[in-house]
Amino acid sequence: MLIGLVGGLITGISPCVLPVLPVLFMTGGASAGQAAAPTRRRPFLIVAGLALSFSLVTLLGTLVLAALHLPGDVLRWAGLVVLVVLGIAMMFPRVQDLLERPFVRLGRKSVPGDRGAFVLGLALGTVYVPCAGPVLAAITVAGATHSIGASTVALTIAFALGTAIPLLFFALAGNRVAERVKAFRDRQRQVRIAAGVVVIGLAVALTFNVTDALQRAIPDYTAGLNSALGTNQVGGGDLQACQPSDELQSCGAAPQLVGINQWLNTPGGKPAALQGKVVLYDFWAYSCINCQRAIPHVEAWYQRYHDAGLEIVGIHTPEYAFEHVPANVAAGAARQHLTYPVAIDNDYATWKAFDNQSWPAEYLADATGQVRHVSIGEGDYDGTESLIRDLLTTADPAQTLPPRTDVADTTPTNPEQSPETYLGSERSGDGGAPINLGGQWTTTPEYLTAGTDASLTLGYDASTVYLDVGGTGTVTATVGGVTKTIPVSGSPDIYPVVQTTTPQQGTVTLKLSPGLQAYSFTFG
Repeated sequence: MLIGLVGGLITGISPCVLPVLPVLFMTGGASAGQAAAPTRRRPFLIVAGLALSFSLVTLLGTLVLAALHLPGDVLRWAGLVVLVVLGIAMMFPRVQDLLERPFVRLGRKSVPGDRGAFVLGLALGTVYVPCAGPVLAAITVAGATHSIGASTVALTIAFALGTAIPLLFFALAGNRVAERVKAFRDRQRQVRIAAGVVVIGLAVALTFNVTDALQRAIPDYTAGLNSALGTNQVGGGDLQACQPSDELQSCGAAPQLVGINQWLNTPGGKPAALQGKVVLYDFWAYSCINCQRAIPHVEAWYQRYHDAGLEIVGIHTPEYAFEHVPANVAAGAARQHLTYPVAIDNDYATWKAFDNQSWPAEYLADATGQVRHVSIGEGDYDGTESLIRDLLTTADPAQTLPPRTDVADTTPTNPEQSPETYLGSERSGDGGAPINLGGQWTTTPEYLTAGTDASLTLGYDASTVYLDVGGTGTVTATVGGVTKTIPVSGSPDIYPVVQTTTPQQGTVTLKLSPGLQAYSFTFG
């Protein structure tokens, strides 16, 4: 129960919840009716609905859909449709009235009010896809492999409670703002329209996978916490006994690829030929953001070393029901530009053969079929590549290997690094580094436009601070009494305003020429 609670808390503050935070903030402060003020129980109902449906979909979704012979992504699409309908109802009273009528006839109160808040949470739960931590992986696999027991149910309840706590904070924040800020109280109609737009915007972003790009762009600052939590997980066989290491180990024979439903990126859809090759088995799921950040390294290794005797098999084991659909997997692989063979492991047969527990996870086998290295999660790509090169040289000492790959490692090394910080009104509620504005600014949904004497003071924890800014002019940055001027011209681009050799806490003051458009801060 404690592991489940902590795992839920980590998930609730991970970068992958960012897309739903504006919805929680805006809808938590939206009124229950056209003339009513937002009720204090509304945030609790939204988050309760989200936690309930997310838990049920994660634990039972695959089983229910299989029993009803329905497509694996039907729940996700249903959730997206409900989000759009509820968003429209917030914006247009006539649509709200139509939704209310069936319940009015039954003698009940209207749905788009507080009861509608719970329905909104239910819809969010079906599309809420967080980062795959070790606890969530255990729950998902238990549901998908029909191994649900009392301990798994207890773990799920604890996880749902843990992830609901930070999400509730944002919903309550929106509610309190609506209660205490006069502009929100006097403009409830406009607040409801804005909330409806945000809800529909989330549905559209999820439909076209815009959120994937956003989440990939933000380093996972909870990766270290998840890794530490994973060391406390019970389970794992001989392969899991191999601890992360920069040296080759003897971890036992690589299990057979069993129960594969379909192959992608192989001639005729047939299994990849592995005999006598160095093989990297990469467990992934296409909506797993951690996996998406690791894939560029895996693809680069395949391009660089395939002709030297390396084979890579991406074992796609679904984390969510909609990931069981082969067409979705193929589309996800295409978006990530995967060219190496992909095995669709919908029944978790190969996952169980490896006794795997996480996404992403890599198992590196030598040319004789012995697993020599196990890597769980993101990071240490240079170390893995060195071991690949060692095994290729051992398999064929006469060959000359090509140069090493050069792919940026976006895994954060500073656990306290400031998160990406947006400046436009649409994303300013997503959290981020503390900012104070001075002078005149014009606000738009995506950016701030500098006016007379425009200045900005930012608190940060990083070694490099980047400002995404466009237009023509200069940015003057002052840190610790040292000032530098940065010329800006053309379309928006990132400019380093702070650069140090090691991460540190500090404050930078920026002065922007009138007309410059500041979008966001990112950190490295």
